[in-house]
Amino acid sequence: MKSAIPKTVVVPPGHRRVGMEDSHAAALAVRQCNVDVVAAYPITPQTHIVEKLAEMVANGELDAEFVPVESEHSAMTVCVGAEAAGARTFTCTSSQGLILMSEVVYITSAMRLPCVMVLANRSLSGPLSIWCDHSDVMSIRDCGWIQTFAENGQEVYDLVFHAYRVAEMADVQTPVILNVDGFYLTHVVESLLVADQEVVDRYLPPYRPRHSLHPDRPVTMGAYGVPDLFTETKKAQDEALRATYPHIVRAWQEWGDLTGRHYHPVETYRTEGARVLLFTMGSIGQTAMVAVDTLREQGLPVGLVKLRLWRPFPHEDLRRAVAGAEHLLVLDRAVSFGGPGGPVASEVRSALYGQVDAPVVHDFIVGLAGRDVAVPDFEAMVREVLARKTAPRHEDYVIYGARE
Repeated sequence: MKSAIPKTVVVPPGHRRVGMEDSHAAALAVRQCNVDVVAAYPITPQTHIVEKLAEMVANGELDAEFVPVESEHSAMTVCVGAEAAGARTFTCTSSQGLILMSEVVYITSAMRLPCVMVLANRSLSGPLSIWCDHSDVMSIRDCGWIQTFAENGQEVYDLVFHAYRVAEMADVQTPVILNVDGFYLTHVVESLLVADQEVVDRYLPPYRPRHSLHPDRPVTMGAYGVPDLFTETKKAQDEALRATYPHIVRAWQEWGDLTGRHYHPVETYRTEGARVLLFTMGSIGQTAMVAVDTLREQGLPVGLVKLRLWRPFPHEDLRRAVAGAEHLLVLDRAVSFGGPGGPVASEVRSALYGQVDAPVVHDFIVGLAGRDVAVPDFEAMVREVLARKTAPRHEDYVIYGARE
């Protein structure tokens, strides 16, 4: 699938073009979703999102309860209580904040509460770092939430609407994490197409919770799971998450039909006839596109595959996207310590295992704690792969650019 954002400068009907910081675009989208409760604790680099939402609530632009909690654990706990009572909720966090709230993150998905969280991706300590990589999201990759990745500010804005649209579907009822690269996106001002409220209201219906707490209709939520039931409960949760896939795709199609901006679980760039494919998640994909153009000009058959949907993992979409290529360079932005290298490459290798036409997977761990990955770096990695005489073992990986 091609990238979502068209090259045209034409403003579609029901939109206006605005210069805006990407964090404020996320906050604007949350406001347009008419949320009822916002609970969050400040942590760099997500703070601008909740600061803007607090300002909107204080100014009367958003009729919602803003709960300035004492910790991220409490933020997620407030969201659980609010969602269970039937409120549309929002939270966001980053890095160590996510680790602190992770206990309740798992409870949220197990209880099938359709909360939405923006995760401003940032490296985990130690050593202390406020800069971007994907170690935080990889720490909770199996938390049971639907998880998507944005590549630029327009996608940050659009994917907030998609998150609520999917999470609240009667056949989904599953929370959603939208991953947004810290600083690369959160603190950058971009030219965005902002939808009129009428467009948003056509896409996102009022929230009608499928199950909610009420004193007149007592129900139990988050009950104790004895061993005789726990396995079946987790099986049901896994099946439910996998079953969200067609609803995720349908919601993207609906947004594309309404706005002209289409999204897909796996997207490609200049993959026609490509012998070598780069594989990215998040903002690094934009630099990779420039690198592909540069390498194509040099006569090298290189293309790009971008993963939009992290959970549920789009196995078939990936297999179709890479079919026919000889080499697949996975750009991991986290380390699986003591494991096979990077967590994304491990999943990609698993997805392609046994496929007759699957490319050889090469794992490059890059960009840790925000270290730059520039166009020459992509060129160097491609040339290194093309110069290799033997295929890598399953556990081979390179922490690219690390000094000895």
